Amino acid sequence: MIRFLYIAAIFSYILATLFPRQELFPFIVSALSMLAVIASLRSVRGLALAFGLFFLIGGGILLLWSGAGATHYVTSFGEMIQMVTLFALIPILSLPIRYGSYADEVRGVIRKKIKGPAQLYVLTSVVSYFFSSFMNLAALPMAYYSISPSVQGYAVQNKKQYLSRAITHGYAMPLLWSPVTPIVGTVLYLTGINYIEVLPFLLVLSVAGLILDWGLIGHPLNYLRHRIRSRRTKKETAAAGPGIETPYQPRKLLHIFAAIILLNALIVGLDHLFPLSFLFLVSLLVIPFAYLWCLFIGKSRPFLSGTRQHFRTYIPKMQNQFFIFLSAGFFITALNVSHADTVVTQWVDMLIHFTGIRIFLVILPFIPFSLAFIGLHPAVGLALIAEAIQSDALYQSPVVVTLAMLGGAIPAFLMGPYNATLGMMSGIIGEKPFKLSNWNLPFTLLYLVMLVLFIQLLYLL
Repeated sequence: MIRFLYIAAIFSYILATLFPRQELFPFIVSALSMLAVIASLRSVRGLALAFGLFFLIGGGILLLWSGAGATHYVTSFGEMIQMVTLFALIPILSLPIRYGSYADEVRGVIRKKIKGPAQLYVLTSVVSYFFSSFMNLAALPMAYYSISPSVQGYAVQNKKQYLSRAITHGYAMPLLWSPVTPIVGTVLYLTGINYIEVLPFLLVLSVAGLILDWGLIGHPLNYLRHRIRSRRTKKETAAAGPGIETPYQPRKLLHIFAAIILLNALIVGLDHLFPLSFLFLVSLLVIPFAYLWCLFIGKSRPFLSGTRQHFRTYIPKMQNQFFIFLSAGFFITALNVSHADTVVTQWVDMLIHFTGIRIFLVILPFIPFSLAFIGLHPAVGLALIAEAIQSDALYQSPVVVTLAMLGGAIPAFLMGPYNATLGMMSGIIGEKPFKLSNWNLPFTLLYLVMLVLFIQLLYLL
């Protein structure tokens, strides 16, 4: 029953988006989302249940306080169904990687070139960084299923933590600048600044974040050690005679890069042709694109059975994600319906006048980060405070403001337990989002320190 509700809610959202003139579809999406939340109550436990109930009760109180009609208690559901749909369908994109045995080719390259867990960590984060630059959330399953089989050959104490940190840290850094990232477009729209003007600073911060992450594992020293050892090993191997290596086809890995570029081109092209959201376009393209990829490598039949298995087993396991995201969406809609969001705007405006610009620029990155822990997506949190930032004083430094807003969104993606990043990664590795959030804490704190210093330096210059 719960599987049927989840799939029906996703399907109704797709229909409502494709046929926006049909007034009945949005109500069906809201009704099915509400039923999905109610059905999930039986299986959700722990902090997910506590936070979800907080959103539901808080949203209900806001609607009651505003005197909203009875229908608003139904139509307020469904706000974040697009997020749930996205990370319910995105894992299907990993099927071509599994059936095409690309992980074997990656493992062959790793065995030949990578000499220790520190180098493997760097490679994993770089792969995730590259995938994220073009594919956004699709980077998570693609990076995981490409690298995870190779981790067994290295002295890694906690495989899940190791992979989660390397992949999510590498994934988060391009979100600062990648044009296919929704948060970039949102912030540029809110600040009104030109993309080219702020891009160099975003790239510097993005690369600095990647290097900071590598520094946490002591990579520079380890890299030199492994390079020396690898040279010695090659000399010893050459002296001993030719050995036997598992054959692999590194050219086959070009399929992945070609797929990334093609999918990105399709999304960008369709985004220009049709007035549809980025999230919806990605969700809509996942299944046909993955099928065509499998057809290209001669694995169309396994893809069909794998997709059926995905909807049969993976979707029902998403009760935490459905409950949290749809409950948070209900709370966000209740904020708007009750006009309580204007109160948030007033508070931020008062804070700006009280602290002054320079101190506020220190506080600004922590606003989306803090709001992420009550279920607000960074784009939503930044939109709530956008009106308060529309001041002449702050727009004396528009690049700095834009950098602070985008930079502050990254910790929200890294540690916000209710966003799609940790929600999807949680489903991939089978751990709770809160656990993944704790794993990312050390890097996130250091990144925030670096961000604040970078913003202050840029403001002075």
